[in-house]
Amino acid sequence: MKKEKFHIEYVFDKVSRRSLWNHLTTPPGLSAWFADDVIIKDNTYTFKWDKDEQEAEVVSIKPEISVRYRWVEEEDSNTYFEFMLHTIELTGGTSLEITDFAEPGEKVDSIDLWDTQIEELKRTLGI
Repeated sequence: MKKEKFHIEYVFDKVSRRSLWNHLTTPPGLSAWFADDVIIKDNTYTFKWDKDEQEAEVVSIKPEISVRYRWVEEEDSNTYFEFMLHTIELTGGTSLEITDFAEPGEKVDSIDLWDTQIEELKRTLGI
């Protein structure tokens, strides 16, 4: 079954854009909220959770703007997950837009998982 693309957006007030970016792209940052451990070799990120391990490659990156990862084992080469940073004109804050893909019946669960992960990200950023 074909996965559906979805977008969700989270607002981060009073956080440095560089600090948020580091949490989206570096092993120490990603290990603080996204996975238990992260190892980078060349263009491949290895994410570890307990005994599970998945590899993702960076498909595209625009420093402090966006990074797109694609799971290596994903059959559909058109699916990915992406973090994109936007400046909120009115407040000067930063928003994080996440693009991901999920099976039609799993979209709500995927969004709930992202909500939980982003709460952990905010906690590690001290907001």
